[in-house]
Amino acid sequence: MLLGVVAAAQNNGGITPEMLTRISKGWSGSSTDKALRNAIAAAPINTLSVNAENAAMIDTNFSDRVKTRGITDQKSSGRCWLFTGLNVLRAAAIDKWNLGDFQFSQCYCFFWDQLEKSNLFLQAVIDTRKKPIDDREVDWLFAHPIGDGGTFTGVANLVTKYGVVPASVMPETAVANGTSQYRTHLANLLRQYGLELRDMKGAPAKLQERKTEMLADVYHVLALCLGVPPTEFEWKGKTVTPVQFYQELLGYDLENNYVMLMNDPSREYNKVYEIQYDRHLYDGQNWLYVNLPIERIKEMAIASIKANTAMYFSCDVGKFLDRQKGVADLANFDYGSLLGVEFTMDKKQRVQTHASGSSHAMTLIAVDIKDDKPVKWMVENSWGAASGYKGNIIMTDEWFNEYMFRLVVEKRFVPSDIQQMLKQNPILLPAWDPMYLPED
Repeated sequence: MLLGVVAAAQNNGGITPEMLTRISKGWSGSSTDKALRNAIAAAPINTLSVNAENAAMIDTNFSDRVKTRGITDQKSSGRCWLFTGLNVLRAAAIDKWNLGDFQFSQCYCFFWDQLEKSNLFLQAVIDTRKKPIDDREVDWLFAHPIGDGGTFTGVANLVTKYGVVPASVMPETAVANGTSQYRTHLANLLRQYGLELRDMKGAPAKLQERKTEMLADVYHVLALCLGVPPTEFEWKGKTVTPVQFYQELLGYDLENNYVMLMNDPSREYNKVYEIQYDRHLYDGQNWLYVNLPIERIKEMAIASIKANTAMYFSCDVGKFLDRQKGVADLANFDYGSLLGVEFTMDKKQRVQTHASGSSHAMTLIAVDIKDDKPVKWMVENSWGAASGYKGNIIMTDEWFNEYMFRLVVEKRFVPSDIQQMLKQNPILLPAWDPMYLPED
C-alpha cells in the first residue's frame, strides 16, 4: 500500500521520500537555528523582527499640516471609512464655522448605511434570482450579504440622501462600537430572506412588496441596536432636518465635489475603473476611480494639504506598522533576517496575489517636504487618542509608495488632464476583484 502511495506522489506532484530528504535540509540544526527556534516559540514574530537600527522615534515635525481638532475612535467596528469620511467633512465644518471639538454622529449614518446595504443585497438577489445558486455572482452575494466596511462613495451618497446630525443628537451604542455579533445575525437574516425571494413566484410587484416587509424587519433590528434616527433636531435655536443641517453646514455638492484616485500598478494607468456592487445604495454609485502613478497622486495630496484641506486616504495599514510609535516604515521590521528567507514581491505582485490591498481608511492631514520632495506623511486615525502618535500615524514616503492605495481629493486640486480622464467609459471590474476591499 505504501509503495502505491509513493508512486502516486511521484506522478502527481506530491512529496516523495527523496524530495523530503532534500527539503528537510532546510533545517540545519545549527546553534543559530536552535536559538531562533527557541525565541520564535516564545514571542511574536513582530516583536523579534523589530529592527534595532531603526528604533529611534521618527522626526515628528511637518512642513505643512491641515488644522484638525480631536481624535475619534471607531472602537471594535469596521467603520473606518465612515469615521474618515465624516472627519474630512468635520475638518471643513470646523474651519468654516469655528465649531471647536464638534463631531458628526457616526451612528446616524451607520443606521442608514446598514438599511441601504440590506436593500442592495435583497434587490440584487431579486435581479439574479433566475441564475443558479452556484453562479459566481449569486454565490458572492450570499457570501457577502452585508458588512460594516465601506468607501468614501458611500459617505457621499448617504450624506447627500439622509444628511448628518451632531454626535450629541444620536450618540454611539454598544452595538455600534462592537459590530461583530450584530453583523453575524443580520447577515444570516438577510441570507434567509434572500433564499425566500429566490423561491417566490408571481409578478415583480409581489417581490417588491415582500422585500419592503423584510426591510421593515431590518429597520426594527437597526432601531433596537443603534437607535431611531431623528427626523429633525434643534441646532443653534432653530429646528432643522438632517439634510438641511448638511446643506447649511457644508453647502456643497458632496457627490460631485470629489475625485477618487487609486494607485494600482496591476492595472493600466490613466484609465477609469468601476467595481460592481462596490456601493452602499442600490441606486447609488459604485466606487469609481482613476488609476494613476503614485507621483501624480502625491502632487494633488500636497496641493490639498497646503490649502488646509484634509483628504480621505486608505492603505494597507498593517504592513510594517509600529503600533506603539505610530510609525509606518519599511525599515521597522526585518522579517527576512529572522526567518532566513527573502521577501521580494513588488506592489504589483502583492496586489495580484492578494498579499496586499486597501484595508483601512484614515484622514490625510500632513506632509513634510524637504528639497521640494515629500519625505513623510501623517494621517489622523480613528483608533482613539492613545493609539499611535497622539492618535495619528506617521508614514515614510517609501512606505507611502508601497502601501498607499486610495485618495479622495476635491476637484479644485485635480489637474485638467486628469479631469478629462474621468470622461472615459469606466472599465467594470467584478465584485470579486482584488480591489473590492471596503475599508474597515
